[in-house]
Amino acid sequence: VFQKWVNREISNFDYLIQLNTMAGRTYNDLAQYPVFPWVLRDYTSEELDLNNPAVFRDLSKPIGVVNEKNAKTVKEKYISFVRYENFEDPLGMIDKFHYGTHYSNAAGVMHYLIRVEPFTTLHIQLQSGRFDCADRQFHSIPATWQALMDNPNDVKELIPEFFYFPEFLENQNGFNLGQLQMSKEVVNDVVLPKWAHSPEDFIYKHRKALESEYVSAHLHEWIDLIFGYKQRGPAAVEALNVFY
Repeated sequence: VFQKWVNREISNFDYLIQLNTMAGRTYNDLAQYPVFPWVLRDYTSEELDLNNPAVFRDLSKPIGVVNEKNAKTVKEKYISFVRYENFEDPLGMIDKFHYGTHYSNAAGVMHYLIRVEPFTTLHIQLQSGRFDCADRQFHSIPATWQALMDNPNDVKELIPEFFYFPEFLENQNGFNLGQLQMSKEVVNDVVLPKWAHSPEDFIYKHRKALESEYVSAHLHEWIDLIFGYKQRGPAAVEALNVFY
Protein backbone atom coordinates (compact mmCIF):
# COMPACT_ATOMS: atom_id res chain seq x y z
CA VAL A 1 0.00 0.00 0.00
CA PHE A 2 2.79 2.42 0.96
CA GLN A 3 4.61 1.83 -2.33
CA LYS A 4 1.41 2.35 -4.29
CA TRP A 5 0.85 5.64 -2.49
CA VAL A 6 4.44 6.78 -3.12
CA ASN A 7 3.99 5.92 -6.80
CA ARG A 8 0.69 7.86 -6.78
CA GLU A 9 -1.27 4.80 -7.81
CA ILE A 10 -3.72 5.46 -4.97
CA SER A 11 -5.07 8.79 -3.71
CA ASN A 12 -4.22 10.47 -0.42
CA PHE A 13 -7.79 9.75 0.70
CA ASP A 14 -7.48 6.02 -0.01
CA TYR A 15 -4.09 5.82 1.67
CA LEU A 16 -5.41 7.49 4.84
CA ILE A 17 -8.41 5.14 4.95
CA GLN A 18 -6.09 2.14 4.64
CA LEU A 19 -3.75 3.49 7.35
CA ASN A 20 -6.71 4.00 9.67
CA THR A 21 -7.86 0.43 9.02
CA MET A 22 -4.38 -0.99 9.68
CA ALA A 23 -4.26 1.02 12.92
CA GLY A 24 -7.47 -0.67 14.08
CA ARG A 25 -9.71 2.34 13.46
CA THR A 26 -13.17 1.60 12.14
CA TYR A 27 -16.54 3.22 11.40
CA ASN A 28 -18.03 0.62 13.77
CA ASP A 29 -16.40 2.09 16.89
CA LEU A 30 -16.89 5.76 17.80
CA ALA A 31 -13.94 5.59 20.19
CA GLN A 32 -11.64 4.39 17.38
CA TYR A 33 -13.23 6.24 14.45
CA PRO A 34 -11.09 6.98 11.37
CA VAL A 35 -9.13 10.22 11.80
CA PHE A 36 -8.24 12.65 9.00
CA PRO A 37 -6.24 15.89 9.12
CA TRP A 38 -7.31 19.48 8.86
CA VAL A 39 -5.54 20.33 5.59
CA LEU A 40 -6.49 23.98 5.11
CA ARG A 41 -6.17 27.12 7.20
CA ASP A 42 -7.98 29.58 4.91
CA TYR A 43 -11.69 29.61 5.73
CA THR A 44 -12.30 33.31 5.12
CA SER A 45 -11.22 34.15 1.54
CA GLU A 46 -13.80 34.60 -1.21
CA GLU A 47 -11.80 32.24 -3.44
CA LEU A 48 -9.62 29.29 -2.46
CA ASP A 49 -6.26 29.29 -4.25
CA LEU A 50 -4.79 25.79 -3.98
CA ASN A 51 -1.61 26.95 -5.71
CA ASN A 52 -0.80 29.17 -2.73
CA PRO A 53 1.02 27.28 0.08
CA ALA A 54 -0.25 29.87 2.59
CA VAL A 55 -3.80 28.45 2.43
CA PHE A 56 -2.65 25.10 3.86
CA ARG A 57 -2.26 24.02 7.46
CA ASP A 58 1.26 23.12 8.64
CA LEU A 59 1.03 19.32 8.62
CA SER A 60 4.26 18.86 10.56
CA LYS A 61 2.65 20.19 13.78
CA PRO A 62 -0.11 18.76 15.96
CA ILE A 63 -3.29 20.79 15.56
CA GLY A 64 -2.91 22.18 19.11
CA VAL A 65 0.22 24.13 18.13
CA VAL A 66 -0.45 25.00 14.49
CA ASN A 67 -0.94 28.46 15.94
CA GLU A 68 2.57 29.33 17.16
CA LYS A 69 1.05 31.31 20.06
CA ASN A 70 -0.20 28.10 21.68
CA ALA A 71 3.19 26.35 21.68
CA LYS A 72 4.39 28.21 24.80
CA THR A 73 1.27 27.26 26.80
CA VAL A 74 1.52 23.64 25.70
CA LYS A 75 5.23 23.42 26.64
CA GLU A 76 4.57 24.99 30.03
CA LYS A 77 1.74 22.56 30.71
CA TYR A 78 4.10 19.66 30.09
CA ILE A 79 6.81 21.08 32.34
CA SER A 80 4.54 22.11 35.23
CA PHE A 81 2.39 19.06 34.68
CA VAL A 82 1.77 18.08 38.29
CA ARG A 83 -0.64 20.87 39.18
CA TYR A 84 -2.46 22.58 36.37
CA GLU A 85 -6.18 23.07 35.91
CA ASN A 86 -7.80 20.62 38.32
CA PHE A 87 -5.81 17.58 37.34
CA GLU A 88 -5.05 15.54 40.42
CA ASP A 89 -2.46 12.77 40.35
CA PRO A 90 -1.59 12.14 44.03
CA LEU A 91 0.20 8.86 43.30
CA GLY A 92 2.31 10.33 40.50
CA MET A 93 1.26 7.46 38.25
CA ILE A 94 0.30 9.44 35.17
CA ASP A 95 2.90 10.28 32.56
CA LYS A 96 3.35 13.92 31.59
CA PHE A 97 1.37 15.12 28.60
CA HIS A 98 0.80 18.19 26.42
CA TYR A 99 -2.94 17.64 25.86
CA GLY A 100 -5.55 16.37 28.29
CA THR A 101 -8.03 15.63 25.49
CA HIS A 102 -7.58 13.70 22.27
CA TYR A 103 -7.53 14.49 18.55
CA SER A 104 -10.14 11.79 17.99
CA ASN A 105 -12.82 10.58 20.39
CA ALA A 106 -16.47 9.48 20.42
CA ALA A 107 -17.79 12.87 21.55
CA GLY A 108 -15.89 14.59 18.74
CA VAL A 109 -17.34 12.26 16.10
CA MET A 110 -20.88 12.90 17.40
CA HIS A 111 -20.09 16.63 17.49
CA TYR A 112 -19.35 16.69 13.75
CA LEU A 113 -22.15 14.29 12.75
CA ILE A 114 -24.90 15.66 15.01
CA ARG A 115 -27.24 16.35 12.06
CA VAL A 116 -27.37 12.74 10.83
CA GLU A 117 -28.68 9.61 12.50
CA PRO A 118 -27.73 7.52 14.38
CA PHE A 119 -25.31 10.18 15.67
CA THR A 120 -28.11 12.61 16.60
CA THR A 121 -29.66 10.07 18.97
CA LEU A 122 -26.25 9.10 20.38
CA HIS A 123 -25.45 12.77 21.02
CA ILE A 124 -28.78 13.27 22.83
CA GLN A 125 -28.11 10.19 24.97
CA LEU A 126 -24.65 11.53 25.83
CA GLN A 127 -26.22 14.87 26.87
CA SER A 128 -28.75 13.23 29.21
CA GLY A 129 -31.72 13.39 26.88
CA ARG A 130 -31.35 16.74 25.11
CA PHE A 131 -29.13 18.61 22.66
CA ASP A 132 -26.04 20.26 24.10
CA CYS A 133 -26.20 24.07 24.32
CA ALA A 134 -26.12 25.70 20.88
CA ASP A 135 -22.80 27.49 21.42
CA ARG A 136 -21.06 24.15 21.82
CA GLN A 137 -22.62 22.63 18.68
CA PHE A 138 -20.76 22.23 15.40
CA HIS A 139 -22.37 25.20 13.65
CA SER A 140 -19.65 26.77 11.49
CA ILE A 141 -16.49 25.54 9.79
CA PRO A 142 -14.70 28.94 9.98
CA ALA A 143 -15.66 29.27 13.68
CA THR A 144 -14.48 25.72 14.44
CA TRP A 145 -11.08 26.46 12.89
CA GLN A 146 -10.84 29.76 14.78
CA ALA A 147 -11.60 27.99 18.07
CA LEU A 148 -8.75 25.56 17.40
CA MET A 149 -6.38 28.45 16.76
CA ASP A 150 -7.46 30.26 19.95
CA ASN A 151 -7.59 27.31 22.32
CA PRO A 152 -4.68 24.86 22.73
CA ASN A 153 -6.99 22.52 24.67
CA ASP A 154 -9.18 21.96 21.61
CA VAL A 155 -7.29 19.48 19.45
CA LYS A 156 -9.96 17.80 17.30
CA GLU A 157 -8.78 16.64 13.91
CA LEU A 158 -11.31 15.79 11.19
CA ILE A 159 -13.27 12.70 10.18
CA PRO A 160 -13.35 11.25 6.63
CA GLU A 161 -16.88 12.61 6.02
CA PHE A 162 -15.38 16.10 5.53
CA PHE A 163 -14.03 14.82 2.21
CA TYR A 164 -17.02 12.99 0.72
CA PHE A 165 -20.33 13.44 2.56
CA PRO A 166 -22.02 16.84 1.99
CA GLU A 167 -25.23 15.75 3.76
CA PHE A 168 -23.66 15.96 7.22
CA LEU A 169 -23.37 19.73 6.75
CA GLU A 170 -27.12 20.14 6.25
CA ASN A 171 -29.88 19.95 8.84
CA GLN A 172 -32.06 17.88 6.52
CA ASN A 173 -34.02 16.43 9.44
CA GLY A 174 -34.93 19.87 10.76
CA PHE A 175 -33.58 19.30 14.26
CA ASN A 176 -34.04 22.16 16.72
CA LEU A 177 -30.40 22.80 17.65
CA GLY A 178 -31.10 26.03 19.52
CA GLN A 179 -29.63 29.50 18.99
CA LEU A 180 -26.28 31.09 19.74
CA GLN A 181 -26.18 33.22 22.89
CA MET A 182 -24.41 36.29 21.56
CA SER A 183 -25.76 36.65 18.02
CA LYS A 184 -29.12 34.88 18.64
CA GLU A 185 -28.47 33.13 15.33
CA VAL A 186 -30.43 29.87 14.97
CA VAL A 187 -28.17 26.83 14.51
CA ASN A 188 -29.29 25.07 11.35
CA ASP A 189 -27.08 24.05 8.38
CA VAL A 190 -23.35 24.33 9.05
CA VAL A 191 -21.93 27.74 8.07
CA LEU A 192 -19.42 27.17 5.26
CA PRO A 193 -16.26 29.10 4.33
CA LYS A 194 -16.93 32.01 1.94
CA TRP A 195 -15.22 30.11 -0.87
CA ALA A 196 -17.76 27.27 -0.72
CA HIS A 197 -21.10 27.97 -2.41
CA SER A 198 -22.87 24.83 -1.20
CA PRO A 199 -22.10 21.72 0.89
CA GLU A 200 -21.27 19.87 -2.35
CA ASP A 201 -18.93 22.67 -3.42
CA PHE A 202 -17.21 22.55 -0.01
CA ILE A 203 -16.65 18.79 -0.26
CA TYR A 204 -15.40 19.08 -3.86
CA LYS A 205 -12.85 21.81 -3.01
CA HIS A 206 -11.85 20.22 0.30
CA ARG A 207 -11.18 16.88 -1.38
CA LYS A 208 -9.24 18.71 -4.08
CA ALA A 209 -7.15 20.29 -1.31
CA LEU A 210 -6.47 16.85 0.20
CA GLU A 211 -5.21 15.59 -3.16
CA SER A 212 -3.27 18.77 -3.95
CA GLU A 213 0.46 18.92 -4.64
CA TYR A 214 1.15 20.66 -1.32
CA VAL A 215 -0.66 18.07 0.82
CA SER A 216 0.84 15.18 -1.18
CA ALA A 217 4.30 16.55 -0.38
CA HIS A 218 3.62 17.03 3.35
CA LEU A 219 1.06 14.41 4.37
CA HIS A 220 3.77 12.06 5.65
CA GLU A 221 4.60 14.64 8.36
CA TRP A 222 1.08 14.39 9.79
CA ILE A 223 1.14 10.58 9.45
CA ASP A 224 4.31 10.52 11.60
CA LEU A 225 2.40 12.35 14.36
CA ILE A 226 -0.75 10.20 14.31
CA PHE A 227 0.40 6.77 13.14
CA GLY A 228 4.19 6.96 13.18
CA TYR A 229 7.30 7.46 15.27
CA LYS A 230 6.22 10.81 16.75
CA GLN A 231 3.39 9.24 18.75
CA ARG A 232 5.53 8.35 21.79
CA GLY A 233 8.89 8.82 23.42
CA PRO A 234 11.41 11.64 22.89
CA ALA A 235 10.23 12.34 19.31
CA ALA A 236 6.67 12.94 20.59
CA VAL A 237 7.92 15.23 23.39
CA GLU A 238 9.98 17.24 20.93
CA ALA A 239 7.05 17.51 18.50
CA LEU A 240 4.69 18.68 21.32
CA ASN A 241 2.60 15.62 20.57
CA VAL A 242 2.09 13.81 23.89
CA PHE A 243 -1.53 13.00 24.77
CA TYR A 244 -3.02 11.94 28.08
